[in-house]
Order: sequence, then C-alpha cells, then structure tokens
Amino acid sequence: MSFPRANWVSKTNVYEVNTRQYTPEGTFRAFMAHMPRLKDMGVDTLWFMPVTPISQYRRKGSLGSYYACSDYVSVNPEFGTLEDFRALVDMAHAMGMKVIIDWVANHTGADHVWTQTHPDYYIRNEAGECYDRHGWDDVIDLDFSNPDMRKDMIGCMRFWIRETGIDGFRCDMAMLVPVDFWHEARAALDTDRPLFWLAECDQWDHPHYLEVFDAAYTWTWMHVTEDYYRSGPSVHRMKETLKAYASLPPRGAIRAWFTSNHDENSWNGTEYEKFGEMARPLAVFSSTWEGLPLLYSGQEIPNLKRLAFFDKDQLDWPPEPALHAFYRTLLNLRASHPALLANPEAVQTIWLETDHADKVLAFRRVHVAGELLVLVNFSPYPLDLHIRSSELPLREYTNVFSDTQMSIRLGTAIDIPAWGYFVFLS
Repeated sequence: MSFPRANWVSKTNVYEVNTRQYTPEGTFRAFMAHMPRLKDMGVDTLWFMPVTPISQYRRKGSLGSYYACSDYVSVNPEFGTLEDFRALVDMAHAMGMKVIIDWVANHTGADHVWTQTHPDYYIRNEAGECYDRHGWDDVIDLDFSNPDMRKDMIGCMRFWIRETGIDGFRCDMAMLVPVDFWHEARAALDTDRPLFWLAECDQWDHPHYLEVFDAAYTWTWMHVTEDYYRSGPSVHRMKETLKAYASLPPRGAIRAWFTSNHDENSWNGTEYEKFGEMARPLAVFSSTWEGLPLLYSGQEIPNLKRLAFFDKDQLDWPPEPALHAFYRTLLNLRASHPALLANPEAVQTIWLETDHADKVLAFRRVHVAGELLVLVNFSPYPLDLHIRSSELPLREYTNVFSDTQMSIRLGTAIDIPAWGYFVFLS
C-alpha cells in the first residue's frame, strides 16, 4: 500500500524548532519574530517539537521532557495558547511556509489525562502497573491492540489539522508503533488534505515503514560519517552506504540527511563535537544529495553548545548568524533547481570518478531542465582534483557560492580546499 505525496514535499527542507530554547521568552509569539529571517534563509517547513503540555508526575528537570505529554489536545502553557499557535501557523502559511508538529504516539507522560479517563489504553506489567518497555521512567506505553485507543489517537491528530491548519506530522520513534496503525492514521487523516509524514526511523532498518511515510531519518549514514571523521581513512564506506540506501525499498522514499537534531545535540554532542571541520561539507551534501535536508535550531549561528533538554538553556543569537548566507544559498537552490527534487523518476544521480576517490564525493544531479555538479572534499588536505569520468561533457558551470563561471570537462583541474566543496549549476 502506498499514499500519494503532497506536491510540495519533494522540494521541501525541514527546520526543527526547539521552542523552549529558541528565545528568552520560549514562546510561540517570541519565535514568530524569527520567521522572516528563516524565510529569507530559505526554510520551507517548520517542524515544532511537541507543543502539548508536559506531565508533572516523574517530570525530569525543572521543566520536563517535551515527549512526556499530559494531554494530546492542549497546548503547553510554557509556550503560549492554542490561539498563539494558530496565529503562528497562519503567519507561516502567509509567508509560503509549512508547519508540522511532533507526534508522540508510542507513549504518554505518566499522568496523561487518559490514565484517569481511559486506563485501559495502557499496557501493564505483571503487577498491574503502567510502564514503559524501553526504560524511560517519565512515560508509559500505550496499548495498540486496543481499537478504541487507536480511534481516539487519530481523533487527537485530526484536532491539530482542523483547529490549527498544520501540514503534517513528524512521528517520534515511529518504528516502536505498529506500522498498521500508521496506515490507519494516514488513510483517515489524508482525507482532510494531503499531509507530510516524516518518520523518526531509518529506512535501513525499517523499510516497510516507508510504505506509509514520505520520509525517514538516516541514522546509519550519520554513524558512518562519524566513524569516518574519527578514523578515516577513505570515503569508500560512505559511498557504499549511499548506494545501499538507494537500493532499499520502497522506490521513491525520501531520506532526511542531518548533522544535528534535539537528541544528538543534547545527548551525543554538537555537530562540531562530532564532525569538527567536516560539519559544513556534510551540510552541503545533505542539501544536494537524494532526499531532503533536516536542520536544527541554531545551526545557522553556528551553535557550539549542547542545549539542556529538561531545563531552560536558550540559544545565543547574534545580530546576524554567521551561516545565514551559507544556508540561504543551499536551501534556496534546493527550492528552485529541478535537479534537487526528491524524485528518482525525474532526477538522475550520477557518480563521478576522480583522482582522489578516497577523499572526495563527486556526483551530478541531472534533470531535463538542468543539472548540478557537486564536489565535496572530506579531508583536511587541499587537493588538485581531476575528474576522470567520461560521463561529464564539456559545460559552462556557475559556482553557486561565488557566482563565478567555469568550464569543466573530463580532466579539468580543480583546486579544492581542505574540507572544501563546490556546487556548480548549468
């Protein structure tokens, strides 16, 4: 079974909003002041971490986890009101942006309203106590064998679609929920209008979930790139991983590429702790390879600190984020150039051979209306690079970062800096 995809999804990008840490106020209204800047940067889809209230019982830290919901159809008062969030969605739509919200279906907070109104909605241990099967002690797992719970869950999701006008869902730990529930939910909710469905799971391990979801994470790729940065010595494993992803079913599934998100930043380190100087070339790759780029709040600063997860720890915004122009180039190129569509029927990706195959990923993205040539040096060495592939005809290319032109063909010498990158369009 497959679902039709909303026509805007194939060229979108996703920017994750950590409302609590984004501004001193930590509210929807305060965040709205940043939206014109994000629009200028090329952000297309805003993904909000859960906007629902947080359970008090077993609460972690001073403010608790976004992912321990106490009521699926209310707004966390820390962030504002339902009217505030509705105004935010309306503003985004007026600016040509989309909004999706984080949906936590596997579990709720330990004092969710359902624990009182529908205690049968939860699984229980041998002692008859609600619990979480994965060891998270501030949440309790729902029972997906209960058809009434499923119906109520879908009704709560519909509430946000109809009451606020959101454009889809990022589904937390999607692979912990039976895939047939997601089939049921999407079949019911897409009747309102086509939505964007982003799964927190990896097609590498759970390809059948991509029969429901439009896009999913690429944890395997992230770990392979971390291993490469720590130990090298060749990008061969990275290239083979990308080829393996491309061969996975179902055809046409979109992969989301990232170097940071709320979990990685808080628990495993900032992108600069994990990737150092490799962070920026990875961002170029994420925006130009098959799929879509996923950014986290503050990557444009760039943010160099781990953000506290359960307490207030706001981002430190300068007057002008240093990487604003860098991301504006990449994100606006993705939105405007047909060769970056996440559509294998319309775009062909062609690997190019170079004389530094152990250090450089080189590829073309080809559409009938135009093409891109991408060269990324994943090494701390400046290189005198020569393309050896006969698949590269002589063309006049424009460097998207410098707006300079260059004629490139088989054998053309290209000086590429350490950890450098070129994106050429024709």
